[in-house]
Amino acid sequence: MNTKLFISIVLLSATTFFSCQTNTKNKQMTIDKTSVPAEKLDSLISVMTLDEKLSLIHASSSFTSGGVSRLGIPEIVMSDGPHGVRHEHGRGWYALEDADDKATYLPVGICLSSTWNKALGYDYGVVLGSEAKERGKNVILGPGVNIIRSPLNGRNFEYLSEDPFHAAAMAVGYVKGVQDQGTAACVKHFAANNQETDRHNIDAIVSKRALHEIYFPAFKAAVQDGGAWSIMGAYNKVNGQYTTHHEYLNNVVLKGEWGFDGVVISDWGSVKDTREALLFGTDIEMGTELLKSFSNPDYNDFYLAKHAKKMIEDGTIDESVIDEKVKRVLTLMYRSTALGNHSPGKRNVPEHQQLALKVAQEGLVLLKNDGLLPLDKKAIKTLAVIGHNATRLFAERGGSSQVKPLYEITPLEGIQKLVGDQVEIIFAEGYEPYYDESLFRGYASEVASQSRDNKKSTDLAKTANAKLLQEAIEVARSADAVIFVGGWIHGHDGMPWGEGTYDAEARDKLNLKLLFGQEELIQEINKVNKKTAVVLMGGSNVEMKNWLPETPAYLHAWYPGMEGGTAIAQVLFGDINPSGKLPVTFANSHEDYPSHAVGEFPGNKTVQYTEDIYVGYRYFDSKNIEVVFPFGFGLSYTNFDFSGLKLTQKDKKVFVECTLTNTGNRAGAEVAQVYVHQKVASVDRPVKELKGFEKVTLNPGESTTISIALDESAFSFYHPEKLVWILEPGLFEISVGSASNNLPLKGTVELTQ
Repeated sequence: MNTKLFISIVLLSATTFFSCQTNTKNKQMTIDKTSVPAEKLDSLISVMTLDEKLSLIHASSSFTSGGVSRLGIPEIVMSDGPHGVRHEHGRGWYALEDADDKATYLPVGICLSSTWNKALGYDYGVVLGSEAKERGKNVILGPGVNIIRSPLNGRNFEYLSEDPFHAAAMAVGYVKGVQDQGTAACVKHFAANNQETDRHNIDAIVSKRALHEIYFPAFKAAVQDGGAWSIMGAYNKVNGQYTTHHEYLNNVVLKGEWGFDGVVISDWGSVKDTREALLFGTDIEMGTELLKSFSNPDYNDFYLAKHAKKMIEDGTIDESVIDEKVKRVLTLMYRSTALGNHSPGKRNVPEHQQLALKVAQEGLVLLKNDGLLPLDKKAIKTLAVIGHNATRLFAERGGSSQVKPLYEITPLEGIQKLVGDQVEIIFAEGYEPYYDESLFRGYASEVASQSRDNKKSTDLAKTANAKLLQEAIEVARSADAVIFVGGWIHGHDGMPWGEGTYDAEARDKLNLKLLFGQEELIQEINKVNKKTAVVLMGGSNVEMKNWLPETPAYLHAWYPGMEGGTAIAQVLFGDINPSGKLPVTFANSHEDYPSHAVGEFPGNKTVQYTEDIYVGYRYFDSKNIEVVFPFGFGLSYTNFDFSGLKLTQKDKKVFVECTLTNTGNRAGAEVAQVYVHQKVASVDRPVKELKGFEKVTLNPGESTTISIALDESAFSFYHPEKLVWILEPGLFEISVGSASNNLPLKGTVELTQ
């Protein structure tokens, strides 16, 4: 038979094996992953040359892996996420200047997670998958699900939570939403990638118990519950071996225990060894340290190109190793838009912008309110809006997650639009950001050196610009109320690639101190105006002890996306009742966190995870250490009451039921959080672990019954010596409430073997 005709028949037959069904919610085509025809893929692989096989498992440009033109197999086209489709690179390594690549800029991952709304996770994924598909992308590089171990990690804004159950629950919907559009999600960065400092070399020394209980669950859920089609390896080592080609992580756990049948894609340049990449799970190599020239790259010089070919030809590695990788790559193509049959995508449409607004509305977290909020625009004649972040744009900054938005509404614009002509707004910048290499760690020294001529001292960062400070004080003094908008930035004008200075890829913060004199500025504003609401942007908390006690209201806004300014204004003035909850603990200093107080951060060549499973609230609550704002905390403009706890056992599950009532005078949403603790165990266990949550909206006086089922995994632990999951019989305390420190309902169940 003619070879081209044979291949055409194989491709046609493979396509017809797909079982497609209609998703009634989004009217998109969903592919049953079990229907990819393995025998047809084997036939296709059998007619490939070794060079053609190798072309499929390494990059062919900055964001594509190779295809086989002879057989009609296209390249796989990828794009950074995880909160918007990145600007267009074409085949080069730098953004194209005049491309049609504007996209919906969604709130960042930690803001999505702050909604505690699993349905929004799915909708968020739908937007990303659809917009990636419209741009011709087959894979979007997200979600980022690494556990937030330290508040100093410069990339925390992309991630979801300090808690593995919470991160897993939010990630599953995201993955399903993306892939229901025919775009492959690429869950990253596997695993224990918890710092940016020395990220290409650092070795995370972490127990297998901590890996399985803390750092693996979100990845496991994305694979087994979300059906993820691809996973991205990380830069760091874990216990001595690079994660992208890690025998235990990839072969034993991911592809073995979890049954992952998708593709392991390297982070850009994370492959370090040809033999290990071939044997220990890497399926596609992207970027590389071997790439000697961005202007004239030789993609045949990749580890999984000519270097792999040499090992196969000399008999060191069997060609079947390549065949297995190629089959995974072809399977990904058939599942996704690369070779699958999917509906057209959409980009920059009103429903996507509305979703961006909805996530921001539910993701903003009101942390303090002494009665100042919501503001009444009828009672305010003059309003001072103070702070550089009131007018700063964030979408095109932060590193690989930058997005070129169709528009971005700043807090000042959102407030101006909401109050209209009813309130006179006076703006003062208040402080001036500047770049200072001594304020962060982890960025390449040769890049940092570019700004040394303009370097200012670290001490100066703690001192406000005197002129701007005085202007702001006078504006605050003359106003009926003040909204201060400050916090972190993740980008600084003039930095290479538009990357950030303090919240960004490739660097970590040194501490949680407010920069550029903001702390002094807030204190001075509070002295002259007792009606001051503080709004802080950023991927983490800041030190609060010196300004929070005198501040009537504090709203944490993260980086809230293209409609963020609208949402901030709506929450401040009460058009939206805040419902966000913290997905991380807000302690006052970074030194309070277990990664610093017990473990190491960032380490030197190695970083010891001595805190083990005691990350975040597991540590603070077990050790009875007071924090400023606990995990799961967030205020509303109404009140809720939990009552009537009922625990029942059936079919190897424990059903937790309670009544939630809105006892206030306006509609609002509350999150019922379920925590579990084993009273007596053979190993040390935290005093509480989140194992279920549900967000509900209630009208004033309305009640509803919350029902959450806990399966065996909610009560199990990973045995540190037996290295298996164990469910030990015994007495378990179950607590229900609105935050990790506010659990009014408690009961016990006894589980037998």
